[in-house]
Amino acid sequence: MKLNQLVTTLSAALVLAACGGGSSSGNSNNNAAASATPASAPATASATASGKVLRIGTNAEFAPFESLNEKQEIQGFDIDLLKAMAAEGGFQVEFKHTPWDGIFAALNNKDVDVVASAVTITDDRKKTMDFTDSYYKITQVVLVPPSKTVKSVEDVKQLSKVGVVSGQTGDFATQKIFGATSNNIARFDTITLLIKEVENGGVDAAVSDSAVIQHYIKNNTGKGFSMIQVPDFTEENYGFAVRKGDTETLNMLNSALKKIQENGKYKEIESKYFAH
Repeated sequence: MKLNQLVTTLSAALVLAACGGGSSSGNSNNNAAASATPASAPATASATASGKVLRIGTNAEFAPFESLNEKQEIQGFDIDLLKAMAAEGGFQVEFKHTPWDGIFAALNNKDVDVVASAVTITDDRKKTMDFTDSYYKITQVVLVPPSKTVKSVEDVKQLSKVGVVSGQTGDFATQKIFGATSNNIARFDTITLLIKEVENGGVDAAVSDSAVIQHYIKNNTGKGFSMIQVPDFTEENYGFAVRKGDTETLNMLNSALKKIQENGKYKEIESKYFAH
């Protein structure tokens, strides 16, 4: 989701990239249920039967970009986007729920052809994989429970424990505040676990992607959580990742993405998941 997720913690509603487990209510996006796709099953709607099949690895624990519904079907913004791209590009897609800590290895080992999991495009990642054009912009934010008063980065520095998802951009952003080896940083494997820990008071706050945190707060209005932005955190771009040098797949995805941006389909899908 994944360097992705200062806002990872928000994903309690998410479950919980950029950018990076889906058992909580946050992991289910009710708006996406109608277009859900079973884990590891092909999504062939509107795609030509003769088209190339792309195996898509996604860590379905980062709503609203990707999550599992009650039937364990993969759903979300990234999923609908790729289905629309497949329909326009004449290829097919099948989705595989993949743990975040092994998702890039799955790409390099050719277990999947594409990683679509709210992955932040970074210079470091560009060394080992190629990215499509950006399809969404976010920033890292701080999820704050009602028991804490946090209004600035100076307030964040006074917290005893700030939770992040290990290896996501929220992790790296938090390191800029406390230092890479600081005991003030608590790392979790999934956004779901992170958000639960914030809810239970195990950590004072969480850092994750803005869209994810906003989604969590929107779906948990009664819990009194808030979100603050930190000026030091820069804007990030999500992209679909392919193996280094796989120009055929890269060009196919970029072409299809451009088509749905031009014909209005992207805007239609975006409005389904995000309120502006």
